Amino acid sequence: MAGIVVCGLINYETTLRIGGFPLEYNPVNYPFHGIASSVSGVGFNVATALARLGNDVRFLSFLGDDPLGRHMRERLRDHRLADQVVEVRKMASPQSVILYDPAGRRQIHVDLKSVQELAYPVDRFLAAAQGCTAAALCNINFSRPLLREARRLGLLVATDVHAISSLEDEYNRDYMQSADLLFLSHEGLPCSPEEAARLILGTFATPRLVVIGLGHDGAVLGRRDDGSIRRFPAAPPPRVTNTIGAGDALFSSFLHWYLRDGDPDRALIRAQVFASLKIAGAGGADALPTEAEVEARLETLAGLNCRLTP
Repeated sequence: MAGIVVCGLINYETTLRIGGFPLEYNPVNYPFHGIASSVSGVGFNVATALARLGNDVRFLSFLGDDPLGRHMRERLRDHRLADQVVEVRKMASPQSVILYDPAGRRQIHVDLKSVQELAYPVDRFLAAAQGCTAAALCNINFSRPLLREARRLGLLVATDVHAISSLEDEYNRDYMQSADLLFLSHEGLPCSPEEAARLILGTFATPRLVVIGLGHDGAVLGRRDDGSIRRFPAAPPPRVTNTIGAGDALFSSFLHWYLRDGDPDRALIRAQVFASLKIAGAGGADALPTEAEVEARLETLAGLNCRLTP
């Protein structure tokens, strides 16, 4: 069981099922059982997935001293996440609204309130990181000061910069040049995913591994050790409800299996299966499978002669 410190956003999420995109104007709709609310946010999604897979997780974040913040703090305990290192401030808690259609496509609206103006206290991070082997630092402003500290402690640093349109993205540059394990999405890239992986490994000295998620087309894995850049096919999902949180699931489960086995190929295959099972849920942290469920799904896919390797 790995000790992993996670720093990132927690927010109150409301999901709304719609008929399809683009959304036509309509004064009133009645999507019976199509509206749900739960705790989510990239940091929470990652921390919850890692805890679900059996890791010792220390989750660092901020909550507002308001009714939503108090509710979310209770949910942390429900998900086996200690709340002692979640800072409470006099502010409104972040919220999000996710629209999703019958095909599982989603549109995300996130109101960060004032959380981007904060920085997580370094002394609290140093205390939480004791005994950990890795730091999953999400690309939100309050985790930025922790990048240098995590590297100074010798932790494996993992981050996901999500969708970027330029490899010279100023907001994400600190994260891209500090991460041992770097994830990003293919959405918005100015070049092919393979070329992006090649450029990242050539531009930044630190990343050992680059994973670019391609949605239903799989993922690209770039490795510094052998110079390979390969595309892995996606694992077919049993059911698709909402793709929200699929990237967080891919990132966190890859980190879990990579820390456990040290094999990037094996980790990516299992991470894609993990993400394919997770998208049966409507919320960002819903329907997270266990290790046993992932292995059982792998056996099923093997029986169907489903190819999961390049």
